[in-house]
Amino acid sequence: MIKEFVRKRSIHLCIVNTGGCNGCDVEILSCLSPRYDIEQYGIYVHNNPREADILVITGPTTLPWIERVKELYEKVPEPKVVVAVGACALSGGIFKEGHVLGGIEKIIPVDAKVPGCPPRPSEIIEGILKAAKLLAEKEKRMKK
Repeated sequence: MIKEFVRKRSIHLCIVNTGGCNGCDVEILSCLSPRYDIEQYGIYVHNNPREADILVITGPTTLPWIERVKELYEKVPEPKVVVAVGACALSGGIFKEGHVLGGIEKIIPVDAKVPGCPPRPSEIIEGILKAAKLLAEKEKRMKK
């Protein structure tokens, strides 16, 4: 009962790095710092995709991650939104010549994109807030 009450008033993220240099992950961690404080918007980070509303993907999709990303996407409850953070998640970035599939959109649908190598924390927060609006719209459609 309490968990449902809290979840209706906050957004929960699950961050997945599918390979790469971790530059975007460092910038996402900056979003949690006192300077940007993403939690002031009611956005919290979880490791469990079953508790997430938004799946945040960073890094190029390496070949071993293809099936795992599909599994993680399926575990996120409806309504769900996917945010691709960084050039690597969008197109493979500097790793596109290696053993990578390319952008995450080839595997799962992406609702919000945050370009950059790496994007700034303020841009990441904007992308997540945009995704939160999409999540609210999807939730309204599901209730109808």
